[in-house]
Amino acid sequence: MPDALVTLIRRRLAERNAHSQAFFPREAPRLAAICRAMAERFLRGGRLLAFGRGPYATDAQHVSVEFVHPVIVGKRALPALDLSLAFPEWSHAIARSDDIAMGFGPPAGDAAVRECLAHLARRGVLTLALPGSEGTADYAVQTPTDDPFVHQELLEVLYHTLWETVHVFFEHRQLTGHEIGEMATLYPFLGGEPVDWRSVEPEVARSIVAKAEEDEQLRDALAREQAETIAAAAEAIARRIERGGKLICFGNGGSATDANDLTLDCVVPPSGYRPIPAVSLAFEPANLSAIANDVGQEVMFLRQLIPLAQTADVAIGISTSGSSRNVIVALEEARTRGLLTVGLLGYDGGEIVRRRLVDYAIVVHCDYIPRIQEAQASAYHVLREALEVLLHGAA
Repeated sequence: MPDALVTLIRRRLAERNAHSQAFFPREAPRLAAICRAMAERFLRGGRLLAFGRGPYATDAQHVSVEFVHPVIVGKRALPALDLSLAFPEWSHAIARSDDIAMGFGPPAGDAAVRECLAHLARRGVLTLALPGSEGTADYAVQTPTDDPFVHQELLEVLYHTLWETVHVFFEHRQLTGHEIGEMATLYPFLGGEPVDWRSVEPEVARSIVAKAEEDEQLRDALAREQAETIAAAAEAIARRIERGGKLICFGNGGSATDANDLTLDCVVPPSGYRPIPAVSLAFEPANLSAIANDVGQEVMFLRQLIPLAQTADVAIGISTSGSSRNVIVALEEARTRGLLTVGLLGYDGGEIVRRRLVDYAIVVHCDYIPRIQEAQASAYHVLREALEVLLHGAA
């Protein structure tokens, strides 16, 4: 089984690259154009309203945190909200004509998301259907796969490039202060004459393709360098689950949404998969805010892990830096309690690798956070596929 599982993981990562190579060169010009339209809306004071259901609600979470809290130095916060909890009612109550709506769903789409986007479009909102058929939104796209994990990974790359590209348009724009409108407080340095953003679109499209190619290189590296670790981690996790254990996932920001996504992939799996017990410590806003306020953010995950963890459990810490203090503290406690520990990490694995805080470290060797997160999504999805094979004989 080990050799066969490693081969499967490498094959599945290669298949993802084949889909990426078919998808992004085709979509890049349209993505550049919709990014320009989004940038124009933001300059007019528009907001991004994102929503989805099930695992796709985590994409809305991820979009919101990327726009509101950019981790790249020099990028400005942009207004965004995740409305997934009650998106039809919530979006209808607050949407304005200058807003942008981004609806997520499975490869076949989601009827409730389509209906909400159509309603918002009639109110003048710029709409993006991820996925959607031509004519159903201002930007609608079908990914070239019915595999829900690969579909979701392609969409993550897509919306990361949307965020990056909106900022590219701002950087090319030279405006007088009064022309900036409601964005003046976010971009006080802008001044001069307007630049025709349409002339920037070909450059932006090439940049989008280049970003997808970086992801493909990182997946190739995962297949070469990490497939055996992913397979070994899957086998160890499967043994814990057979003993009655569960996954306990946690991370910050975009990594929190990945922890939530992996958890939902386990408990609300795609068709043909069976549920696996899992919880996400990042899914508890009342706990997180209470602990951070009353005790400190370093113990946000630790304080939840202490009452929830059992010896047979698996702690999965996700950190792009490998050095997130609250992830480290929780992993330290997990090891003390005898849990199996797994890290999904970036850069060189950071302090978590240097201190050997995890039994299995799956490291994306990259120093740019969006690309790390995109490759990590492929890593934990193929890990989930491997668990299905080990526990149930098929994926």
